[in-house]
Amino acid sequence: MRSPPWSSPRWPSRKGATPGVETGAAPPLRPLRCRPPLPIRAMCAAVAADPTKCRSGTQRRTDIEQRLASALAAAPSGLSPANLHSAYNLPTTAGSGMTVGIVNAYNDPNAESDLAAYRSTYGLSACTKANGCVRQVSQTGSTTSLPANDSGWAGEEMLDIDMVSAVCPNCNIILVEAVNSATMADLGAAENEAVALGAKFVSNSLGGGESSYQTSDDTAYFKHPGVAITVSSGDSAYSAEYPAISQYVTAVGGTALTTASNSRGWTESVWKTNSTEGTGSGCSAYDPKPSWQTDTGCSKRMEADVSAVADPATGVAVYDTYGGSGWAVYGGTSASSPILASVYALAGTPGASDYPAKYPYSHTSNLYDVTSGNNGTCSPSYFCTATTGYDGPTGWGTPNGTAAFTSGTSTGNTVTVTNPGSQSTTTGGAVPAGCKATLTFSLHIDTAETTTGTAYDKLTVTAGSTTLATYWNLNHNSGYAQKTFDLSALAGQTVTLKFNGVDDTALTTG
Repeated sequence: MRSPPWSSPRWPSRKGATPGVETGAAPPLRPLRCRPPLPIRAMCAAVAADPTKCRSGTQRRTDIEQRLASALAAAPSGLSPANLHSAYNLPTTAGSGMTVGIVNAYNDPNAESDLAAYRSTYGLSACTKANGCVRQVSQTGSTTSLPANDSGWAGEEMLDIDMVSAVCPNCNIILVEAVNSATMADLGAAENEAVALGAKFVSNSLGGGESSYQTSDDTAYFKHPGVAITVSSGDSAYSAEYPAISQYVTAVGGTALTTASNSRGWTESVWKTNSTEGTGSGCSAYDPKPSWQTDTGCSKRMEADVSAVADPATGVAVYDTYGGSGWAVYGGTSASSPILASVYALAGTPGASDYPAKYPYSHTSNLYDVTSGNNGTCSPSYFCTATTGYDGPTGWGTPNGTAAFTSGTSTGNTVTVTNPGSQSTTTGGAVPAGCKATLTFSLHIDTAETTTGTAYDKLTVTAGSTTLATYWNLNHNSGYAQKTFDLSALAGQTVTLKFNGVDDTALTTG
């Protein structure tokens, strides 16, 4: 059986031998530069003599003193959970019952204890193996036979699970560690295992060059309807990467996020440190263009879809004691991918047959459009340059709440009831915590019923388990009547709005 095109590790083996590459397969996954200029370095800079420890997609600032949590006199440097919630207008009480999967390679023996330190520092509830909040398994699902420990991957793993905790503190976490090898076969097996274990949201902070075999890998590892799979777009500036460019995943670009005096309180631009370091983007040579992606300059799949903070210079706080010495500021699109996977989780379970990468394309008004910066030189210009609306480096933009990550459409829903029959339509969305929320819609009822006293046909409007109103054939009217309901009691929850119509077998109401 043919080995996947990524049968070669991203880096030389730990013994120093460089594995061969199958003829016709993609080249070995390229490493992030292990010696970028200070004050930013790759996670492996301290051990650059062993390139296997270099983890692409994760970077750490080195101009900030590394301090253990027990020695902290003030809050850690880097963006906090509160910062991320403020910047992206996220609810703080949603996500209960949701599980986010994290796919990585090798084992971090300190993952649970480091996660505890991160969460306790920011006042988040305990998330332990004992209380079922976090699971740490191999690509086969084993909790006892884990891969070999690796300090180079530990920083990646802690960045990922810390970001899930920051964005969706009520979510459960499954950390799936590929066994002893950073290959597509093992990482793909870990992807499938995360889904098999129940994760409806899976983040991947990995990538490499495209290959003519990648559409086969799409089917083998990433074709999971009903699961929101996010993938980092890469940290090598303008260039397309796989699997971010897969038709079945959400490609997540990166921004520089800073405070501002505007109404939002924050501003963002394309992350670009230099000509070889920044968020990835590009047009695929192989993956077909999904029906929901309509940009005209790329005839195949275009990267990215959405984005979030990734610039190490404006990065996030992470706690890691196996690959680091405690608190540090991390960046790379390895940060933006788990952030977006967690935003999907806040928004609720995807539709069972959906590929949720399409959701933001129906809710572009619910994203912060990033309109400045670039990650290189290209033609057409939107492939690498931010502009109003869609562009390659940042997609449609960054989260403004969770509405852009739900299956509903921004243009509303129409219910049509046949005779006889029962039909319903559903649209989901999160009501931001602390906000006043209202539901407003216009209603027109026609009926062929002639009775003025008997209710035959019914339309019920519900928000979650709450019935907001019931209308009958007796409520027919000649025009549209506006109806408004206060949903403030549901603030902080992800609710499903339903309009359910039931008609009897006789005269029609609609």
